[in-house]
Amino acid sequence: MNMKTRPTEIDAVSSGTRPSRNAAANTDEWRTALTYIEPNKILVRGYALDEIMGRLTFGETIYLLLVGEIPSPGMGRLMEALLVSFIDHGATPPSTLAARNTATTGAPLRACVAAGVLGFGRYHGGDIESCMQFLDKGLALIREGASLRDAATKIVKQCLDAGETPPGFGHRFHKRDPRAARLFQMALELEVESDHIGMIRAVEMVLHDYPDSQGRTLPVNIDGAIAAVCGDLGIPPTIADALFIISRVPGIAAHADEERQRQQPMRQIDPKDHRYDGPSERRLPERRK
Repeated sequence: MNMKTRPTEIDAVSSGTRPSRNAAANTDEWRTALTYIEPNKILVRGYALDEIMGRLTFGETIYLLLVGEIPSPGMGRLMEALLVSFIDHGATPPSTLAARNTATTGAPLRACVAAGVLGFGRYHGGDIESCMQFLDKGLALIREGASLRDAATKIVKQCLDAGETPPGFGHRFHKRDPRAARLFQMALELEVESDHIGMIRAVEMVLHDYPDSQGRTLPVNIDGAIAAVCGDLGIPPTIADALFIISRVPGIAAHADEERQRQQPMRQIDPKDHRYDGPSERRLPERRK
């Protein structure tokens, strides 16, 4: 007697059929729609990984994996810029210090990077999702009939009345975040700008009416810019913070490796004592502009 009562996943793919979504009902089987593996074949969201290699960029492939479809060329370029924008921010962020403090113990690189990633939190790399939710509140008001200005004013006042800074605004170092400005410029040039970027620009205008005690207004920071861009790219808020992790890992790894190569083990690290001694400011080669 043939005891095989249903086709396996590999049988279904090799025969050209797609397993039914209900095929796993009343069994212990669980499903994934991300990556399919069989001997000599790897499919990511249905696309052969060896065909993706050299044809899609890293940013485009991340979008494919997270969202499920290949982005348009403009969206792909914006994804690349988004990932570059977070790659490093000097020696003072908590995640960088966590990685360097771990490196100075002689820990392996993987432990140093893990320590850096664990240094992300609500106030460091955690504002993207909350800013997207903040912007979505304003867009919901617009769908109910409010003007862009009125919607922005309402969500800003809700934050300020609660004693909170609107997520995605303000920076401990920059008065104008150059990364945010560049992302918005690219979104406009690539015709990707849409409702979320429009909403965050309206919020920024409203915040000009609410300066602090020293007359300063809160600029859009890189978290806010990425939140708006992610919204317009169709990336869900629940996974937007993952982009910060993905893009920051190279910088964390570089700091950990430099700590091991250039510094003495078991030193006490004070971020205020560091001095930059790398290349002076230089321009990209003409062919890369």
